[in-house]
Amino acid sequence: MSVNHNYCVIMAGGLGTRFWPISRKARPKQFLDLSHSGKSFLRSTYERMLGVVPAENIIVVTLKEYCDMVREQIPELPEENLLQELYNRNTLVCITYAAMVIRRRDPEAVMIATPADHLITGVELYHETLRKALAYAAGSDSLITLGIVPTRPDANFGYIQVSGGKKAIEAGEPVAVKTFTEKPDKEIARVFVDSGEFLWNSGIFVWKVSAILEEIRKYAPMQYSLWQETDDIDRIYTDSTRISIDYAVMEKTERAVVVPCRFGWADIGNWESLYSYVGKPDENGNVTNVKGKYLFRDDRGNIIYSSNEHKLMAVQGLENMLVINTKDVLMICPRDEKKLKDYLAELAMPEFEEYR
Repeated sequence: MSVNHNYCVIMAGGLGTRFWPISRKARPKQFLDLSHSGKSFLRSTYERMLGVVPAENIIVVTLKEYCDMVREQIPELPEENLLQELYNRNTLVCITYAAMVIRRRDPEAVMIATPADHLITGVELYHETLRKALAYAAGSDSLITLGIVPTRPDANFGYIQVSGGKKAIEAGEPVAVKTFTEKPDKEIARVFVDSGEFLWNSGIFVWKVSAILEEIRKYAPMQYSLWQETDDIDRIYTDSTRISIDYAVMEKTERAVVVPCRFGWADIGNWESLYSYVGKPDENGNVTNVKGKYLFRDDRGNIIYSSNEHKLMAVQGLENMLVINTKDVLMICPRDEKKLKDYLAELAMPEFEEYR
């Protein structure tokens, strides 16, 4: 019987701070069930990957303090497939760690790296896309990223410009990357989408383990050298800098290739991105995700969320606001991402420690 060289790494170490108050340090968003489906983001991601790679080849990377939650949500995950991080150091360190472990197991491995907190619809097309990407990666030294054909000018996502422009995207085949742009403003995003030459950067990657490690050694030599000097994972994480694989490698490499994708995708990174996830706005532009009963009157453009099935949500006369209700926090504030970010920074004050 042939050996399956396809692996998947689920990156599940994020803190989810922009999704406060439902995402907390003790239980960040990847472990939550925002859709009330009975499955967390992490569990849903794991089950989706079972349609692409063998269960024994799925690896989860997370912070040490979250390992028990991973075991609780994926009890069938082999212990050796749970990699523990000392600190959150972003995706370069996480991917290097996983790639080093996989290379020791299987030097011929081809690896998918995916965040744990994406929402995917059109799962059959998603599976088909990943299988084609795995086959393409196995036959080349390309570093593949999945690019989502955009449906709107969204400033919450990064963008990838493809060589060959609109025709290349319509063809749907792997194509060389021309440029990466990290989260442009709304007007630039509109220009990108109108041009037809750009894709959303999904943050999902496919490559041979040997290929990504070669490029990490080339473009992030200090990070690569740490893994040559010691097997002490905690020391490596202590000495590593916090940087993404995009900045460290993908924006520099000449091997970057993007696959245009049309399956449903959402990166739920903040409350604004949830606006598109929970369903179409009602006739007044409100988007709601309320577990219990509710009564809304004369409200416009709001995001209203409640996880308390025993509490009536009664809201009247609000416009472009966030109304977020949890067991111990009620947050009401304007739908302004920058203001909200500044506001939430105040949670670092000692008197709010129990609510982080």
